[in-house]
Amino acid sequence: MADEFPFEISPMFEGERIRKEGMHVELAGPKSKGFELVRAADMNDVEDGRFTLIGPDLSDMEEGSRYPFAMIYRIAGELVETDLESIVERRNHEFQNYIQGMMHLNQRDDVWIRVGKEAVSKGLNSFEHIAKAVMMLFKNELPFIEKVEAIYITDMEEIEKEIENTRAVYKARDERTRGLHDEDVDTFYGCTLCASFAPTNVCVVTPDRISLCGAINWFDGRAAAKVDPEGPQFAIPKGELLDAESGEYSGVNEFAKKLSSGEYDRIKLHSFMEYPHTSCGCFEVVGFYIPEVDGIGWVDRDFAGTAPNGLQFSTMAGQTGGGKQVVGFLGVGVNYFRSPKFIQADGGWNRVVWMPKMLKEKVFQDMPEDIREKIATEDDAKDIDSLRNFLKEKNHPILERWVEEEAEEEVEDEAPAKAQATPQAGFAAPQMMQIPSNFMPAMPMMGGGSGGVRIILKNAKVTVDKITILKED
Repeated sequence: MADEFPFEISPMFEGERIRKEGMHVELAGPKSKGFELVRAADMNDVEDGRFTLIGPDLSDMEEGSRYPFAMIYRIAGELVETDLESIVERRNHEFQNYIQGMMHLNQRDDVWIRVGKEAVSKGLNSFEHIAKAVMMLFKNELPFIEKVEAIYITDMEEIEKEIENTRAVYKARDERTRGLHDEDVDTFYGCTLCASFAPTNVCVVTPDRISLCGAINWFDGRAAAKVDPEGPQFAIPKGELLDAESGEYSGVNEFAKKLSSGEYDRIKLHSFMEYPHTSCGCFEVVGFYIPEVDGIGWVDRDFAGTAPNGLQFSTMAGQTGGGKQVVGFLGVGVNYFRSPKFIQADGGWNRVVWMPKMLKEKVFQDMPEDIREKIATEDDAKDIDSLRNFLKEKNHPILERWVEEEAEEEVEDEAPAKAQATPQAGFAAPQMMQIPSNFMPAMPMMGGGSGGVRIILKNAKVTVDKITILKED
């Protein structure tokens, strides 16, 4: 694309993975610090093409090592406005992945970058090459940007000095949609920036549901679609409201079928269990169903431990991502916890039973006051037994579901011999949806009399339309 760079630049390199053995250096990521930020500025305050580096350059970094890394871009132009900052910021993910030998993951202060050994051996020895390439792409692909300059930081002390101010900018963006809700608008917005990693993903951004990556809210989507109609953010007429509780709209369903190439034709925006939103891979948090307590847990990227279900974030992210619609797992952006429609079809906050302590602290003030102390963290529960005991001790609202479940089982025991198999109470599996391999719901299937049938699925991927179990006379 450009001869002046020591690497090729092309969309064909999106989705390139750099494994540890092929990595020259790792930048930011879960074991270090970093961020990416775009700020709008006046034309006179931006020197087009200028690059500033604070800290060691790529050539000074030891092979196989890890460094903090931050990127700040200042953009200007007649059409540039504050609403466009997060849109341009998110395109940094796309454009850095255009560079052969670079891998950019995640967003905001969760960025994670790797530079490959082969790219360095071919002459990629300075961050200036990367910054100049990204600035060129910004101006070529986003013509409303007339000037852009870049500041890269690899010095930990400087990053720590800047990161809180940066997080304050993110927070201010997120709070803009607090007073606006899905029913107040006629149009939602879609985003396909993760299509190279998750080709069947259908990212729908509404006033009550931020993008999975947490970087794009409804106002951002509107601004992007306005200035770049052919870009990765676009309008979705929401159409007819099919179900208010779960957030199902005819317009969203039509786009789901189109964007997923027919893989999915229904999405319920505020449902965890039935036709849930697809999950790309850039999500900030993964939700996971815990059948033993009929509750939902959440785990974020920053949590390095193991959840009560015995799995770490990375394992569950692998089950959840790729643009799949998975029963039992769901990727979301952190700001979705602040939505009044947060998984409302499945009980909302009253269904949440576990979160890592740091994630809980982050959204603590946004939780209903009566549930705050009833949600366990890693300090309270490390496995299913300790979680169950904690929920009983705190009289969590989930206990009401246990009582209902026991009552239903008693009725089933008295039922006629012929009984159609049903999933465990509280787990409504939609037709033709994939059950992830590590998801093991215990499904009691009573056929009358004593004993009954109990089926436990382990390490299996199953697509089920309907199961009927009949007892022979």
